[in-house]
Amino acid sequence: MTLAIFDLDNTLLSGDSDYEWGRFLVELGVVDAETYEAANRAFYEQYKAGTLDIREFCRFAFRPLASHDLATLEGWRSRFLAERVEPLVLPAAEALLARHRDDGDTLMIITATNRFITAPIAERLGVPHLLATEPELRDGRYTGELAGVPCFQEGKVRRLETWLKEHGETLAGSWFYSDSHNDIPLLERVDHPVVVDGDVKLTDHAQEKGWPMISLRYV
Repeated sequence: MTLAIFDLDNTLLSGDSDYEWGRFLVELGVVDAETYEAANRAFYEQYKAGTLDIREFCRFAFRPLASHDLATLEGWRSRFLAERVEPLVLPAAEALLARHRDDGDTLMIITATNRFITAPIAERLGVPHLLATEPELRDGRYTGELAGVPCFQEGKVRRLETWLKEHGETLAGSWFYSDSHNDIPLLERVDHPVVVDGDVKLTDHAQEKGWPMISLRYV
């Protein structure tokens, strides 16, 4: 098995699905617009700066999941996917996925964004394997708590190592595509790291390492 691994937000998508979900909730009137939008923006800036406390962010992001029943959440999510996510899907990203698929590679998305948001996006993109941050689900309802290791920075490496052990696989010949310096720990582990529309910190690092850099937005 040759793994072709992809970050999701700002890599396969031309935006951040987690941040957009927060904005969507604000527009629905589900959360207080002023306080939630300010916090959502602050967390996003911390993510870009590499200073995000992922557990603190999860407590914030999972609160609306815990406040509503699953059927209501899924209804909102269907609208969100159609109205907010679909316009973010990059044709060049779909072509890249198709190329790896045609080469016989095993496709995986690995993302810090939670599974509630990202599972249907992975399905839409035809990617069968997803590692994402897991909100705890108990008796058919989200608790607002984090389940397991958050899929962020070194946590992505830990989650992937667990997956590899469970499936009896290795990273031999593996690829990983990402835009974010937060993913340097995993980019360092694969055989073929590729920077996609990288942020400044990752671009500088990639130049030092001699990693290839591509764009899926400007093609």
